[in-house]
Amino acid sequence: MAAQCCCCKAPGAEAAPARPPPEPPPALDVASASSAQLFRLRHLQLGLELRPEARELAGCLVLELCALRPAPRALVLDAHPALRLHSAAFRRAPAAAAAEPPCAFAFAAARPGPAPPPPLPAFPGAPGAEPACCPLAFRVDPFTDYGSSLTVTLPPELQAHQPFQVILRYTSTDAPAIWWLDPELTYGNAKPFVFTQGHSVCNRSFFPCFDTPAVKCTYSAVVKAPSGVQVLMSATQSTYVEEEGVYRFHMEHPVPAYLVALVAGDLQPADIGPRREETWSGSWFGGPVSLCLPSPPCDRSRVWAEPCLLPTATSKLSGAVEQWLSAAERLYGPYLWGRYDIVFLPPSFPIVAMENPCLTFIISSILESDEFLVIDVIHEVAHSWFGNAVTNATWEEMWLSEGLATYAQRRITTETYGAAFTCLETAFRLDALHRQMKLLGEDSPVSKLQVKLEPGVNPSHLMNLFTYEKGYCFVYYLSQLCGDPQRFDDFLRAYVEKYKFTSVVAQDLLDSFLSFFPELKEQSVDCRAGLEFERWLNATGPPLAEPDLSQGSSLTRPVEALFQLWTAEPLDQAAASASAIDISKWKTFQTALFLDRLLDGSPLPQEVVMSLSKCYSSLLDSMNAEIRIRWLQIVVRNDYYPDLHRVRRFLESQMSRMYTIPLYEDLCTGALKSFALEVFYQTQGRLHPNLRRTIQQILSQGLGPSAEPSVEQASAGADSEVDADTPALLLGDEAPSSAISLRDVNVSA
Repeated sequence: MAAQCCCCKAPGAEAAPARPPPEPPPALDVASASSAQLFRLRHLQLGLELRPEARELAGCLVLELCALRPAPRALVLDAHPALRLHSAAFRRAPAAAAAEPPCAFAFAAARPGPAPPPPLPAFPGAPGAEPACCPLAFRVDPFTDYGSSLTVTLPPELQAHQPFQVILRYTSTDAPAIWWLDPELTYGNAKPFVFTQGHSVCNRSFFPCFDTPAVKCTYSAVVKAPSGVQVLMSATQSTYVEEEGVYRFHMEHPVPAYLVALVAGDLQPADIGPRREETWSGSWFGGPVSLCLPSPPCDRSRVWAEPCLLPTATSKLSGAVEQWLSAAERLYGPYLWGRYDIVFLPPSFPIVAMENPCLTFIISSILESDEFLVIDVIHEVAHSWFGNAVTNATWEEMWLSEGLATYAQRRITTETYGAAFTCLETAFRLDALHRQMKLLGEDSPVSKLQVKLEPGVNPSHLMNLFTYEKGYCFVYYLSQLCGDPQRFDDFLRAYVEKYKFTSVVAQDLLDSFLSFFPELKEQSVDCRAGLEFERWLNATGPPLAEPDLSQGSSLTRPVEALFQLWTAEPLDQAAASASAIDISKWKTFQTALFLDRLLDGSPLPQEVVMSLSKCYSSLLDSMNAEIRIRWLQIVVRNDYYPDLHRVRRFLESQMSRMYTIPLYEDLCTGALKSFALEVFYQTQGRLHPNLRRTIQQILSQGLGPSAEPSVEQASAGADSEVDADTPALLLGDEAPSSAISLRDVNVSA
């Protein structure tokens, strides 16, 4: 369906503006159908109306562009079948990016009958709500199973570097980027809730865009929501205009499309950290000087949560976030984004955390696991420098964001909590990496840092522990080459300063490294036999070198000793010695590492499982969910029926993928398939439709064709939307028969 173009005046009739300095074209991204290499995206504006009753978003998108060569025939954007495009239009724009204030948007009044049309833009100087623009023809074509291509025909005489705007009005229904929750799926059960999740390629179902990390731009948005619903976005500025009933947002720094994020619901704020004095160093009249500058009397961090969760979230993070931000600033330079807020989302959030600029999204379920909460938030803090400020230009090199963020996260935890805790957490993650390596095989192509993304493959399928931990090991190896972690911190600070608000490839990082350390370049460290940089990037298998974790031995040795006791003979004597060790005083990562070792050894002799249950089962009941799920997986993998009631109770209380999928996968690969089916039928009404369908797939594959639950039976009262486009965010998330469990993957984005 297309509108006919009827431009009144050729935009090229006026004198072309002076040509700006050339910019390098974006890196080619096979996951994007767009023509991003032919245009410069200056800014995008969004007018959005949230319609939770219809599970629909109505939008108007204004793209501010320049063509990089004369007379481009068309603009191609990434889109999605969930998007229904109502119209496309063209408008000439001022030459200077700031010459015109943002446009307003007119929202149709609610009325009975058909849904009102999407918002209309109202440009400055335009009469009423009708901008001086002309319609454009457009078409939508298939691209992959995770998106479409939207081709918009442009006026024929458009000049190179001539600013122009394309206006697209659309509605989005059942979009994989937009998660609508009924009140029953929230903690408060009071109001509907909606959030977006753009990583990696989902935001093309939120708004048409250049959906590639290679393209960044600033954005602004006007959002209309039902009365009483708080709206937040990943923006540096936000206001609520009471007389208009709309929220206004502006992001002043360029960000890729996947970092445009929105959340709306029954959310309340609490400040959690005063700004501290900032030290400024420089020269004054030829001499060095250092000044302590008092910051304004305000907080730069707050948490947002449903009212019933706010006290817990505040008590867990009050003062800590500012401590982490200050440590990161000492290491890597100023925090560039103004505010750092955290919003706690209901258990339906499909991953643990997402580093949306200014507004980290994090799942509420993690609140009960203090150490995991600390690590996950610090990881997202680190993304403010690595991933958000400096971004991987293609999804084939996600390690540039995740590996560097993981390294920075561990430098921050070392500064804040000491080397022993950092080494414990690192050992826990590397243990999981080696577990994943055994399952995938050392020749798995996804174990490369520079993964080859084949056309049509969803980039989210490439997100695994290699992205994080093998990437971290390479960055750690680089830090060891220069001989001093602080010198490497200085390099990373310079790297961020050089590339901030741009997107990079691996060669940019490595060239900068060798330029910063010319003595290493002279030594040809990039070509050392067996440790060549090229081999680090393109060899399959485990990391070529791993960090020395001996500083954590005071925490890891007791774990290893206890595990050895439980695998020793005679069992009675070993169990007696083991029971004398009080694991209730251990750190969460110690207990989780111990249980992971037992899981790796499962199935265990039945008498060992009985002794383990006698020793630990009641104690573990009182611990956090990260501990309990591991013990319950041991119960399931060993078919230990006396503790099966604990599995049922756990699944009855959990609504999160991270605490349900691993157990259902284990239940359906063992002798407890009918038990899994029974529990699912009793609990499905409290699960998000997307999670319900994933579990149905697990049950169907696990039970076999003779016992498959019917969709009608398993979906009683469920939403009928199709989940084929919902991304498999992690390898372990994509197949119920996969041996890679979600517990094996760091599910922070």
